[in-house]
Amino acid sequence: MTHIAVIGAGITGVTTAYALAQRGYRVTVLDRQRYAAMETSFANGGQLSACNAEVWNKLSTVMQGLRWMLRRDAPLLMNPKPSWHKLSWMAEFVREIAHYRENTVETVRLALKAREALFAMAEAEGIEFDLKTRGILHFYRDRASFEKATAVNALLRVGGLERYAVTPEEIRAIEPTLAGTYHGGFFTPSDATGDIHKFTRGLASACARKGVRFVQDASVETIAPGEGGHAVRWRDAGRPAGAAQVLRADAVVICAGCASRHFAALLGDRVNVYPVKGYSITVNLLTPEAQAAAPEVSILDEAAKIVTSRLGDERLRVAGTAEFNGFNRDIRHDRIQPLVDWTREQFPRVDTDRVVAWSGLRPMLPNMLPKVGRGHLPGVFYNTGHGHLGWTLSGATAELVAGAIAAEHAPEPTILPLAA
Repeated sequence: MTHIAVIGAGITGVTTAYALAQRGYRVTVLDRQRYAAMETSFANGGQLSACNAEVWNKLSTVMQGLRWMLRRDAPLLMNPKPSWHKLSWMAEFVREIAHYRENTVETVRLALKAREALFAMAEAEGIEFDLKTRGILHFYRDRASFEKATAVNALLRVGGLERYAVTPEEIRAIEPTLAGTYHGGFFTPSDATGDIHKFTRGLASACARKGVRFVQDASVETIAPGEGGHAVRWRDAGRPAGAAQVLRADAVVICAGCASRHFAALLGDRVNVYPVKGYSITVNLLTPEAQAAAPEVSILDEAAKIVTSRLGDERLRVAGTAEFNGFNRDIRHDRIQPLVDWTREQFPRVDTDRVVAWSGLRPMLPNMLPKVGRGHLPGVFYNTGHGHLGWTLSGATAELVAGAIAAEHAPEPTILPLAA
């Protein structure tokens, strides 16, 4: 059977492995962590949000980011220390402003396809992941913000998303636990939420049942193209001084999140992924009163750039912010505290004495669209750079990259029956 190596066991790597296994390939997934979904796919905002598909490439985003640079608690924070990686990324980001409209519409279309694919995977494999299909509610505090959102909504509808405006009274009816004052909002009833970590681990187990091999604690050092395939050289991450091992595969798919830029360079490709750090808190709802006071519908506060997801009865995920600070993974109190304060403001009866903080690095490309498809070398493919929409887009991009591989590498040789 044709052997495909997938680098990375986050949501994009695991969905890619599943799509390949479904097509009959022999698949090996390598990841530097001991388990699947231990980095950016561990504790994100939990939304499957086609309604959040607007790309960030707008002049207003750039101007707002400059104003926020002096605020440590700003929703978007840029470390002013220069680096060639950051500067080149920002230059390309500005250049992509010209493509804001078409990139937003394309992201919506991908998200809608992905949602259908992800739900089909979960149903086929019996994956429990705290799924809630209660929709996502955006709210806005003033008329100017709401009018800007109305223009964005027109683009989302071009992409095929059903989303409609709601009044302050309708906001209260949709989610009665909200305590703030709002000018208006938009509601997307078809969007959903869940626990990305549970989903990815459940899908990884399904992959293993289908014969996918997972090599964990595998620190990949080189990927060497050669005649008849590729040699992936790796070491045990727990014993870096130990002997290197080599995995041979007919083709390689890079699904390595923020490390994808490094692997692409090894293979002669430029994939300008930048790590954009996001934070989340998981609020443990340990009393019936706290559970009743927490939202069931997913919320997106456009001004604060904060989202919520209800994960089962006893957890509320609150996530947000974007921090351009290289590969720094530190969990900063001054970035976590705004999430706690926002939770207290919007849901004052929710206890915040049991809060678990987390940070993760979103692999983001300047045009805000993922890199999906082949590299310049035969047998090299990419499915990476999904940014803040990794889970939302993963079901579609996995199918796209699996289709690209199938166009060049048959899953198994055709065996003709012996003549009588």
